Amino acid sequence: MGVVTDIAKSYRAPRAVLRHRLAGETEGGALVTLMLACGLIFVAQWPRLSRVAFETGQEVQMLMGATLLSWLFIMPLVFYVLSGIVGFALRLMGAAASGFEVRLAMFWGLLCAAPLWLLWGLTAGFVGPGATTNGVGVLALVALIYFWGAMLAEVVKKES
Repeated sequence: MGVVTDIAKSYRAPRAVLRHRLAGETEGGALVTLMLACGLIFVAQWPRLSRVAFETGQEVQMLMGATLLSWLFIMPLVFYVLSGIVGFALRLMGAAASGFEVRLAMFWGLLCAAPLWLLWGLTAGFVGPGATTNGVGVLALVALIYFWGAMLAEVVKKES
């Protein structure tokens, strides 16, 4: 229940929650956080994929298999590379944030935005393509950027 309450607290005070997570988190915990976030985003795709399969006649198992491959195997690697690039850029700008702190800020921000990705998946599955689905998708993306930015600011401020 600690992760769920921390996600809810992150909507009010993301920097404080990240400080709390940094105090007791290890590299293995950061990987679990990333995999949980990617797993939730994969689950968020199910309603949309079911709709696509129904509308186009494609096999839903094939669509889900490709989405599983992308979200649970490829995207974690992408997020590790992206956090490495951001960490390198921060070090070039003089910030003393460690690679672990930058990774945890990104992974925790992704996990905090995952409930909105679940909402987007439901909207895409039940409402279908359109302005509503796009609006919820933009909201989820803005939430990810906000959480990631606030948590990166905390990591940079902490070390400076």
